[in-house]
Amino acid sequence: MDNQALTQLDTELKHAGEDTTLSTLMLQLEQLRITPDKQLPKMEFLFRVNGKPCFPRKELVAITGKAKSGKTFVSSMLIACCQMRDVLFFHREQEQPLRVLWYDTEQSDESTQDILKNRILKMVVPSQSPSLFDKPSPPCLLDIFNVRITEWKERRSLLLEAVRMCSPDLVIIDGIRDLVNDINDGVLAQEVMEELMKLASDNQCCIACVLHQNKSGEDHNLRGWIGTELTNKAFEIYTCEKLPHRIFKFEQDNSRKYDWDQKFYFTVNENGLPIMSDAPEEKSNNTRQDKLPQLKKEYIVQNEDGGWQFDVQKLFLDAMHGKEEIGGGELKSEVCDLANICSYKFYNKLLAEALEHKVITKYTRDRLTFYAPAPF
Repeated sequence: MDNQALTQLDTELKHAGEDTTLSTLMLQLEQLRITPDKQLPKMEFLFRVNGKPCFPRKELVAITGKAKSGKTFVSSMLIACCQMRDVLFFHREQEQPLRVLWYDTEQSDESTQDILKNRILKMVVPSQSPSLFDKPSPPCLLDIFNVRITEWKERRSLLLEAVRMCSPDLVIIDGIRDLVNDINDGVLAQEVMEELMKLASDNQCCIACVLHQNKSGEDHNLRGWIGTELTNKAFEIYTCEKLPHRIFKFEQDNSRKYDWDQKFYFTVNENGLPIMSDAPEEKSNNTRQDKLPQLKKEYIVQNEDGGWQFDVQKLFLDAMHGKEEIGGGELKSEVCDLANICSYKFYNKLLAEALEHKVITKYTRDRLTFYAPAPF
């Protein structure tokens, strides 16, 4: 119903002697009505993981796990990916860099700064690092605030002002437990969730909420009533877990639209930066996860002797989807998704084979790795 029709309806109700309050509510309901032909904007996603869109604008996303399970590490990768397009398993959807607001409620100022200097900025090309903090116009690409010393009520009002002032595409709240004084206050938890949902919708941003799981080893639910409300309201839920040998696992627990089952593993190198890893069980018991029954058979060529091999040319060209070039991280995600490959060691073997047989070519630009179909 357009504005003219709504105005006419309001006038008719008043002339008919209806209560003005009632007519106002009816007008509001008409504006909230959903019909098959109602024109709605297409959902926009900030990232892609495993070839699937994720982290949508105007929505809440939960990042959870036990203490020290890698939640802040994953948040750091998201921040870096807003500038670098590809960071491990994350791929940024749009070509232009994204603005990020990191709102730290948990750590000390020194810890936040250490993560910024020795993790995030090391993942970003050095030549781009200074531009992250340019201001006042356009807004900074990266705004970081540590509000641990403030009172819980003040943290909420400061967050609203920070989003208004910085106009971010992605907001990371690490963590939302500190926006309430009682984690089991159901009324307050609902109030905070509604406030965050409105904040995301009004500012066209995605708000990633970091929250611990319950302390019990067998209980993976998000902590407290605020965790229950976040579980109910979040568009997606991602879980981090620390495994033996300082390997971290990242997986999707739930999504309202795009589900993916693959688990991603990363570890930390000598420079304190994340690198891809195989699952610990692959290393400990030497079992292979790239056996024939688990792989997509359309990319398998059976030999007369009963053996098999990959059709590397078909696999890698299908993964490029006709593009003239593709980033290294995106190519890895597409190949593994298409062929159902779980071992990155096996992916690297196929990549080397594709390069050796000149299926694709590799080059670097601005210290980033790209691949292109090789000329036939």
